[in-house]
Amino acid sequence: MPIDRRPSAIVLMGPTASGKTAFAIDCARRLGGEIVSVDSALVYRGLDIGAAKPTADERAQVPHHLVDIRDPWQPYSAADFAVDARAAIDDTATRGRLPILAGGTGLYFRALLQGLSTMPSADASMRTQLAEEAGERGWAALHAELAQVDPAAARRIHATDAQRIQRALEVYRLSGRTISDWRAAPAPPRLPYRVLKLVLAPRDRAVLHDRIADRFDAMLEAGFLDEVGALRALPELRDHPAPLDLPALRAVGYRQAWEHLDGAFGASAFRERAIAATRQLAKRQFTWLRGELDARWFDPTVDGDGLARAVDAFLD
Repeated sequence: MPIDRRPSAIVLMGPTASGKTAFAIDCARRLGGEIVSVDSALVYRGLDIGAAKPTADERAQVPHHLVDIRDPWQPYSAADFAVDARAAIDDTATRGRLPILAGGTGLYFRALLQGLSTMPSADASMRTQLAEEAGERGWAALHAELAQVDPAAARRIHATDAQRIQRALEVYRLSGRTISDWRAAPAPPRLPYRVLKLVLAPRDRAVLHDRIADRFDAMLEAGFLDEVGALRALPELRDHPAPLDLPALRAVGYRQAWEHLDGAFGASAFRERAIAATRQLAKRQFTWLRGELDARWFDPTVDGDGLARAVDAFLD
């Protein structure tokens, strides 16, 4: 069998609160690696506590890439991520370090590992226009418009999914081609690395639910609501016509905190809603992860040694 001489990379996937950050940092310290974040919330400055961003001490121990690279009102797409992540991986490998890709954003992983069609990138003015239209007509009306031009996308996208309705209409208006047409086009070449895919996930879903609740309570104690208050005070967000339609503020916990500070519901309901939203995110992540047929699954709470052995065997 011919030897695979491609450079190596470790991919650590898993649902939120499954222990990916801790294991990624341990791997990087032990093996001389650097972490490339694959998380759609960590790219934004100011989303620290609620996004479980690695601490300053953790980032001092191990270099982290693609953290704090955008302001929360700025667009950042999966295609942007694929370009930035490829540059970070290549730079890391060129310096003789091991790239460790860690996160839970499935679309980002797919864009990087499998490639995306070269559809139009995000356009701030078009998104503002669509948000203003939604404010006047409602997202259901825009979904009906999408159904007229791209029935296949409308069937996939729920009428309340503002982010995906906006993106599908944005692509169509910018290019004259539907997002379904773009996605059917041949994808660019895949990442030219020898990759070990690992999924970190507790076998008992109740354990993960407890970890989610405990972590959220720790976030509250650490000042999560003060963090959201600081975001609300930023002129770019305070004056935005629809701040909760921004991708950064659609991150779980942030929307619920924003609405709580608006007076929509009390502290107890806020906590319950945020934890429920995080559990729903984990459920969606499990659905995506089950489709990663070439990944090996480990429960980091009981099989940390097995995880380490799998990484060592791959690199050997």
